[in-house]
Amino acid sequence: MSGDRKAEIMELVREYHGSAETAGFVPGSTPILSSGAVLTAEDRMALVEAALELRIASGVYSVRFERAFARHFGLRKAHLTNSGSSANLLALSALGARELGDERLRPGDEVITVAAGFPTTVNPIIQNGLVPVFVDIELGTYNTTADRVAEAIGPRTRAIMIAHALGNPFEAAEIAELARAHGLWLVEDNCDAVGSLYNGRLTGTFGHLSTVSFYPAHHITMGEGGCVLTDRLDLAHLVESYRDWGRDCWCEPGEDDRCHKRFGWQLGTLPEGYDHKYTFSHIGYNLKSTDLQAALGLRQLDQLTEFGDARRRNWKRLHGELADVPGLLLPRPTPGSDPSWFGFVITVRPDAGFTRKDLQLHLESRQIRTRLLFSGNLTRHPAYQDVAYRVAGDLANSDIVVDNTFWIGVYPGITDEMIDYVGRVIRDFAATRTG
Repeated sequence: MSGDRKAEIMELVREYHGSAETAGFVPGSTPILSSGAVLTAEDRMALVEAALELRIASGVYSVRFERAFARHFGLRKAHLTNSGSSANLLALSALGARELGDERLRPGDEVITVAAGFPTTVNPIIQNGLVPVFVDIELGTYNTTADRVAEAIGPRTRAIMIAHALGNPFEAAEIAELARAHGLWLVEDNCDAVGSLYNGRLTGTFGHLSTVSFYPAHHITMGEGGCVLTDRLDLAHLVESYRDWGRDCWCEPGEDDRCHKRFGWQLGTLPEGYDHKYTFSHIGYNLKSTDLQAALGLRQLDQLTEFGDARRRNWKRLHGELADVPGLLLPRPTPGSDPSWFGFVITVRPDAGFTRKDLQLHLESRQIRTRLLFSGNLTRHPAYQDVAYRVAGDLANSDIVVDNTFWIGVYPGITDEMIDYVGRVIRDFAATRTG
């Protein structure tokens, strides 16, 4: 396609995006979403350009994104996946590789995690034949603490896998130090917290491995997609192998001989010179993403700081709107943190005069979308009734979350007018129930 023709198409795409303007905010009629993607004309154009070039598989755009994203975190390697859930599966699966020797995770080993989280932080533990050890959280921050993790460590404990709760960092430095002192792996689920800081350092840089999601609800989006990051080249190579069918070869699809010895290997009991591209060293998956996704991700990455600033502003404004509302426990940052907030968590106090469900239904009836704090307590869900796990301490606060906690949105698509409306609706509701 000629350059002039392509430029003409791109200009038409820009015009199309501008013509698709949304109506203004109408209180009580326009939905205020809990989360969502903010997409510009440049985002739309990036997708169309990749489509015009038929970038339908993983390729040059994916490599560019991986390099840029790793640089953003100051880490050596990033590997794109088809989802954040897959990123979690890859991160934990890689730690079971035989190449890690005595450090590898083996079936029956314990992994400390949080009960009040999203299933895909915990499911890879079970899927790899490991035993989750559930710890409780703090109300207000909705994260666990280093003290709770320390008390959960037992003779079979080999790893820690925890998510930052709705963008609010857990005590990452302290838990990383615990992992170092006890010889444990730390997998940092950073899916909800890209851009958050703990002790002035980006979350996602404390663990041996960290994971990110690019689902539309998250800080930047590819539509679907995820990423595994690490500063260790040996772990990066394992993640790539597990992601790419378990193959031993590290050539990109379409490459044939990056190592210059494609027919010079002898592995397993295969004959000398067996094609390295078809030699498999791990029981892997196919969890790659596409260049279409990466093209959008590259554009979104340019807006990451702007999006984070908007989340912080919206959270602060909403907190101010609700600061004096009786009956509500409002969220607070973990000490030492600067969260890039994913959502605004509210716990209805037992003496509020109304229940979480009462307030939730009222908000939904006013077109204010709400979400529960994920599982509340995973051990109470049907999927985990036959799963072997251990509970360290009790899960009292996780049970409070089950009954009393939900969250509402602060993502960049929410305007000041929307936040003021949300605050007014909640204040008026509480006044009629507690007055």
